[in-house]
Amino acid sequence: MKKIVVTVGTRPEVVKMAPLVYELKRHDAELETILVSTSQHRQMLDQALEVFGLVPDFDLDIMEPDQSLCFSTARALEGMGRLLSDVEPGLLLVQGDTNTVLAGALAAHYHKVPVGHVEAGLRTGDPYLPFPEEMNRRLTSRLCRLHFAPTRRAVENLLTEGTRADCIFQTGNTVIDALFWIKDRYDGQLPRVAQDILARGNRYILVTVHRRESLDCHIKGIMGAFKRLVESFPGIEIIYPVHLNPRVQEVASGVLRHVERVHLISPVSYPEIVNLMDKCYFVLTDSGGIQEEAPTFGKPVLVLRQVTERPEAIEAGVSRLVGVDPERIFREAALLIDSQEAYQEMARQVNPFGDGLASKRIVGHVLDFFKRQEGEPVG
Repeated sequence: MKKIVVTVGTRPEVVKMAPLVYELKRHDAELETILVSTSQHRQMLDQALEVFGLVPDFDLDIMEPDQSLCFSTARALEGMGRLLSDVEPGLLLVQGDTNTVLAGALAAHYHKVPVGHVEAGLRTGDPYLPFPEEMNRRLTSRLCRLHFAPTRRAVENLLTEGTRADCIFQTGNTVIDALFWIKDRYDGQLPRVAQDILARGNRYILVTVHRRESLDCHIKGIMGAFKRLVESFPGIEIIYPVHLNPRVQEVASGVLRHVERVHLISPVSYPEIVNLMDKCYFVLTDSGGIQEEAPTFGKPVLVLRQVTERPEAIEAGVSRLVGVDPERIFREAALLIDSQEAYQEMARQVNPFGDGLASKRIVGHVLDFFKRQEGEPVG
């Protein structure tokens, strides 16, 4: 039986790895799946684990208050190194772009453990946008044996960088698998604030803003644009689940706390954020995951970033990169409110990121990988 270590450190990693863990466990006669949490973000990670009914086999517990990037990466690297030495797996699976991903891949390299990268090949081309995620992804790619790319563009990015074609597999994104899983079990689970808005006959915009690169220069202006929106359109409200980052909390409270029809709420569970997307009018976000998820519900997405590593939704016409300039943010959002024609052009249920079968494809490639190692015929 082959041992596979699956590592997670943040809520998005849990969301995107959960359907894969369940699919791996369907093959428990061939594979022993070991779930490891670094707890890079403790509270939101634990919340997601509970939603998906997952309990880590090991918890490295690296989180400290106000931890630096260097500190969290070093702690994850040290913890993963010890664990890989003890467990001796045949494969490590990492997902995405966090410090947990880079540290896990590097620790696996030091222990000569092959690495499979779920959601491989996303690129913006700017090493500092998003920060530090862009370089985490690029560096992780150099350490991987198996690259599970969600889209054709991601495959092409990897090929351009010299990755061997026989190590790249286009699978779709496991976040769509998770989305279907959640909708099947938690459909309609809306926070009370959203229920009240809809009962009033108003529409709400879902907002998520937390990117590190926006905190120092842009975040006050972005939030000022939100304030201007609700003041300009009486039938519009904003729901903003505020990230736990103290800096984000401080600015959101300072700019928006007393603004009528802006609802600053605590981070919600994954089922609640999925249902908030489903019932909102449109989305203003700098989140990567929401760019992938909202198109499933036919909700326009305005991306509050200067670049995105997920351009497929923009090319499909269901999201738009509007940047961080407050005037443009207001103008683009106001257009969706004012013009039904402009809204309908974007409000289409077209999702270029997956069909809900990514986990099955990935597990199939993992099983083939082990067969090749044993010299068995594949296919």
